[in-house]
This record gives sequence, structure tokens and C-alpha cells, in this order.
Amino acid sequence: MEAQVTAAAPLPWAPAPDASDVVKGIHAMLHPRNIVLVGATDKPGNYAERIWNNLVKYRFAGSLFPVNAKRETIWGVTCYKNFSSLPETPDHVLVLVPARFAVQVIRDAAAAGARSATIVTSGFSELQDEESQKLASELQQAIRETGLAVTGPNCLGNLSAGDRLFTNIDDRVVTMDQGAVAIAGQSGAIVMAIRQALEDRGVGVGYMVTTGNEAGLETPDLMRYFAEDPSIRVIVVYLEGVRSTKAFRDACKAARAASKPVIALKLGASEGGRAAAMAHTGALAGSIETFDAIATREGVIRVSGLDELIETTECFVHSTVPKGNRLAAVTLSGGKRGLLIDAFHAAGLDFAPLSPHVSGELAKMLGPGSIVGNPLDAGFAAVVDPSVYMRSIKLMIDDPDIDIVIIDAELPKAPHELRERNLRIVNEMASRGAKPVIYISAMSIGFTEFTKTLRKSLPHIAVMQGLDRAVTAIKSLLDYAKLAKEVPDVVASSKPAARSVLEKTLKAANGAALDEVASKKLLKAYGIPISKEGIAQTPAEAAKIAKQIGFPVVAKVVSAEILHKSDIGGVVLNLGSATEVKQAFNDITARVKKLKGKPRLDGILIAQQVKADLELVIGASLDAEMGPVVLFGTGGVDIELIKDVALAGAPLNTAEARHLIGRTKAGVKMRGYRGKPKLDEDSAVKALVGLSNLIADAGDRIASIDVNPFLINTKTGVAVDALIVLNNGAARRATGH
Repeated sequence: MEAQVTAAAPLPWAPAPDASDVVKGIHAMLHPRNIVLVGATDKPGNYAERIWNNLVKYRFAGSLFPVNAKRETIWGVTCYKNFSSLPETPDHVLVLVPARFAVQVIRDAAAAGARSATIVTSGFSELQDEESQKLASELQQAIRETGLAVTGPNCLGNLSAGDRLFTNIDDRVVTMDQGAVAIAGQSGAIVMAIRQALEDRGVGVGYMVTTGNEAGLETPDLMRYFAEDPSIRVIVVYLEGVRSTKAFRDACKAARAASKPVIALKLGASEGGRAAAMAHTGALAGSIETFDAIATREGVIRVSGLDELIETTECFVHSTVPKGNRLAAVTLSGGKRGLLIDAFHAAGLDFAPLSPHVSGELAKMLGPGSIVGNPLDAGFAAVVDPSVYMRSIKLMIDDPDIDIVIIDAELPKAPHELRERNLRIVNEMASRGAKPVIYISAMSIGFTEFTKTLRKSLPHIAVMQGLDRAVTAIKSLLDYAKLAKEVPDVVASSKPAARSVLEKTLKAANGAALDEVASKKLLKAYGIPISKEGIAQTPAEAAKIAKQIGFPVVAKVVSAEILHKSDIGGVVLNLGSATEVKQAFNDITARVKKLKGKPRLDGILIAQQVKADLELVIGASLDAEMGPVVLFGTGGVDIELIKDVALAGAPLNTAEARHLIGRTKAGVKMRGYRGKPKLDEDSAVKALVGLSNLIADAGDRIASIDVNPFLINTKTGVAVDALIVLNNGAARRATGH
């Protein structure tokens, strides 16, 4: 008789030996051997009691130890005086004592052998008083010195479904499904709301971490861990701010390399560039736009609200990555068909004609009252004979020329034998079809308990609510599918000579901004083409420079204290003779003398007037959160009214510069719009690359660079005006910061 061999259960995942200390620390926090509650109290409604109740209710897999020096027992179990009295070495510590004691608890926990901690206690950097700020600083120092993996302070605890760990105050039901979604974010209330909404939709959450003030672990650290854990397929983050752009980008790269989408809800109330608001670029490059410029390159999907986040997460959890963007849809209503066409067209997506094979088969099955097209209105025939409806769906799922199949239908709210059977058949088709199959209800109708249970039995289909949000999510899925799996870093390509000019210029600067002459000298060093020009101190000298350049010319005021020259009449165009140049010199000088504050006049710039086919703006800005970005778009006096601009992280290479240009209407015009000749795109590319190198090389010393306009025609492109605002005390005083 042969021996029966029972297969051993697979071991739980653990980080590789060469994993980073941060990843190992987070693993210890989410999969601890035991949990110690320091500051245990059974005062009704207290956070400690609510967390204890959750750990007991969900049967945490490890040991639980309450600590309170004043109690012998609590919650019906032994209460310990301190770490040394515990029967085991402490592993994960929940800090629930008042803020003034928290720092010592962290030090004592580490000394006793703990590997991680969650500080629920508030009263640190979220408060503005001196004592709270001092405590916050001491806490950060303790975390650094001990090396403990710490979330918080001022957070609401965590979820690790596989270990049935719920160190959270939420008293709503948690299924403890080891789901494919991981959530992290600074706001406990928002992160908890996301978890609850996903659970209500039948989407399992494997991890939920509330990071609070992030004195220790930050959200990008959690993203790195989730990227490595094979149980997670989709990462959801709520971001109030990004402290380290490099850490965030590295975390995004890790997620992208692991083929795990990052869905982010980001607050946009940052002050952005501060002094950069003195220039057009700073005003146009708000914090959300700069976040997108950096994060989109790394594959982040930013959503605009919680509802959109839920639909997008649902879409990514239950959809394979599509091979292309060929959409097909099945509906039973002409009106719904029209809504689908309009909604997808508004998002830049259209339904392609069906293949002859699919069209022919559908025409055989469907009679009057149906529209054989894409979207398909199966109409009366499918309503009378449900098998016709199912064969229509199967034709589209089986068609290799269709990449995504959309079905206009909703899940039943109560038992319905036929609909349930059909849903399971489609789920099985989808499992074999290797393409997303997405059910969309035109409105958000909610789920009943029956619907939630049914939904969990259909893992291969996405079920989305609200047509507009569903379309946005599907577009995000298509955009994600086109991304490269690995995005290489772009490094500055500037030359030593250019960097030398930069250092000398910044060392000599002493005001809020560089004047136009100094700005253009720096631009020229970085390979940015500028117009022929010279600075004059007298009317006669102005006329002489104009003759050397050749008419027509432009006269402009030169003063580091006058940032927007046009606003004070400091620019005169179309000067065609020496007499006109002298008159313009005198007129501008007179206007400057009448200005309040008596700004210093450094001269009048006489510059070549370039015949332009198009006015562009090329700029750069230092965002307070995301670092340097570059901007390109339609320029001129109406720049803020038109707002045809696109942004990208700096520095750029040539390919990225061309891609940035192509994202704007200005870029379309440059490439020969409606039969017009192509403009000199190479000069704009050269300017963008040079400007991106300049802002990157400057570090945090330049707030913004404004080249407006950059004039371009079929033969050349030149910077005819420039403003470089410094990131210094003078600039901040000028903007009231």
C-alpha cells in the first residue's frame, strides 16, 4: 500500500534577506508575533479599548499584551507593568499614552527588542505650539536612533487581513479577506472610508495603513513594501504632501516594475512655487499640475475624488491589462447606446467598427429593433431570447480584434436565477478571454448584501457604477497599458561651461530676480537661442545698437525691480528708424521715473524684432513638493487666459521634450496645422532641454524661469524675453511669504 503524502501548506511570504531595512520593518509591523498595547485603559469608548476589542473580535493570530503600570488586570486578562515584565519579547507596540510619554515608550520598546510601533497618540507636529513641535522633533530623533519601524503619531491604526490584525478604532464589520488591494495614507478617516467603500463593493483589502504625521514611515515606504508583497495587485494611496520626491519616485518605479498600478488621491492645497508666482510659469504650475507632471511619468493614476478612486480601483482589480484600445459595447437600449458613445467620445475614446465576421453573425441573430454596430443595441431580439444576448457577448469576447468588452448592465439586488446564471457564464468567458470584461451601470445604484456576495463570486469581471466615472477609470486602464514597465531616470546633459556661468550668475545676484540681460546671458549658456540685442544707457547709444542689429527693433526697460515690463509701458515694438528708437528710449525712461518706489533703471535693451508665426511660452518652476518642472505652451499676453500648457519633470531629454510639445495645441500648430508650413520645432526642443537642465542644476536656488514669448517661425526660434526669479529671501518678501 502506497503511503499518502499530504502537500505542505505554502509558507507565508516574507521579504528576501537582501530586502531593505524599511521593507523588513514594515513586514514586522504588519505580521508581528505579538502586539503590546502601552497605555491600556478600559475607559468606555477609549481608543485603547476599541483597538483591543477589534484584535480580540477578529482573532489576531499572535499574542496580545496590555501594559499599564497602575493595573493588575484589564479586559479580563493580566495587565503588565512594563516591557520587562512581559512573558515574551515585545514585537509590535501600540503607543496609546499621552504625547509627553510617547518618546520614552519608543526608546524603551526598542531596548526591549520590539521591531515596530504604531503611535496612535496625537499632540505632535499637527499642533502649532512650541511644546508640541519640540515633542515632534524629539520623537523623530528617537525613531531615527532606535531604527524602529513606526507609523504615526496621530494615526488610527492598521489592517493586515492575512494575520487578522486590526489595530484600528473602526467598529464597522471587516471581512478580513486577504484581498489584492493595499491602502496607505496620512488621513485615518479617509483611508478607513476607502477601505469601507471597497468592502461594500466586494473588493477585498489585504492591508490598510494610516500613517498620520509620518514621523517615521512615510507613504512611499509603504508603497515599496506593497510593491514587493505578491499578494497585492493594486496600491491605493491618499497623499496630503510629498516630502521626498526621490523617495516617492523610487516607490512608483518599484510598483511599475512589479506591474502594480498606484492609484492616488492627492490634495492640491500646496503653495507650489511660492516666489514662482511672481512669474507666469509659477502661476500656471499649481501643485496638482506639478504632481501630475512628475507622477504620471512614473505610472501613477491620479483620481479627482473618492468616488472616482473606488471605480478606478474596481476596474484595475478585476481587469487584465488590455492589449490595445479597441472598445466594444453591448446594450439593450438605443438611449443607453447613445450615452455610451457620448461619454467615451468626450474622454477621447471611440468605438471602432465591428469586424465583418462579428457584424455578420450579429445580423443573423438580431432582427428589427436592433442596431448592429458598435456599441451594439441588441434590442428586442435579445430581450425576448436571452440566449441571443449571451451569444452577442460571446462573439465580442472571442473576437481578437476587440480589446475591451463593455456590457451595459447592473448586478441584481435580489436573487434572480437567470441573471445570476448569465453573469457566471460571462465570468467564465472572461476568465478565458484574456481581456477586460466590464459591466457598467449608467448610475450609481449601490449594493445590497446579496449583491456583495454575488459580486465576490465573479472575480473575472469588473462591475462599475456611474457612467462618467467608469469611462474615466477605463481611460486610466488604457493609459496604464501603454506605459513602459521601466522608466529610466533622465539626468542633466548640461556642459561644465554652462554650470560655471550659472554659479557665477547666482553668486553675483542680490535681488528677487535677475534682470533681462543677466537672465538671457544664462539662457544662452544653456544653449537656448536668444535674439540679437544690446543694452543702451543713452538715446544715441540705443540708435547705434539698433543700426547694428537691423530694423525693426524692440526697446525694453532693464530693471531687476520691474518684473512685468508690459504692465508699466516698458516695451515698445516696431521701431523702424533711429529717430523712433531715441523717442522710445526717452518715453520708457520717463515712465520709469514716475513709478512708485523709484525702481532702479539699468538701461534700455534694444533687441531684434523677430517675425513670428507663433508665440510660445517656455518656462520652469521649482515646486515646493515635487521639485523642478518645465512648462511649454501657447505664449504671449493672453497666456493665463488661454492656458494651453503642459508640464513635465526636469530634466528632460530630447524625446521627452518632443512629447511635451505634442501634448499642447501649440505643438499641433507647430507641426503644420491645416496645411500651414511646419515651424522650427528643433529650436523649441533645444530650448526646453536647456531650460530643464538649468532648473535642475540650480537645485533650490531658482524659483522660476519665464521665457515669454519664445518666438518661432519656419526657420528659427528665439527667446525674446526672460525672467528668472530667485528662491531667496528677497523673492519671498516680494510675494509676502
